[in-house]
Amino acid sequence: MTSSIARLKITLDDVRPAVARRVEVPLTIRLDRLHLVLQAAMGWTNSHLYEIRARGVGWGVPDPDWGDGPLDARKTRLLDVIEDT
Repeated sequence: MTSSIARLKITLDDVRPAVARRVEVPLTIRLDRLHLVLQAAMGWTNSHLYEIRARGVGWGVPDPDWGDGPLDARKTRLLDVIEDT
């Protein structure tokens, strides 16, 4: 079975001149891995917490002391997030 590929365009808000990247990732990529792809594409150092948001839901690094924090990005694939979109 071959994996389908998602072509994503990432554009930073409120930055001039505009900064954008295009990446291709498997639809089955976990969101924590997608975060690492975005870090590499932008040349960032992965030094801050993150949250990927869609349809009013957030995924990132859960904190047991923060009850309303993001869902665990290690347990969600890109396909799970976008299949209803």
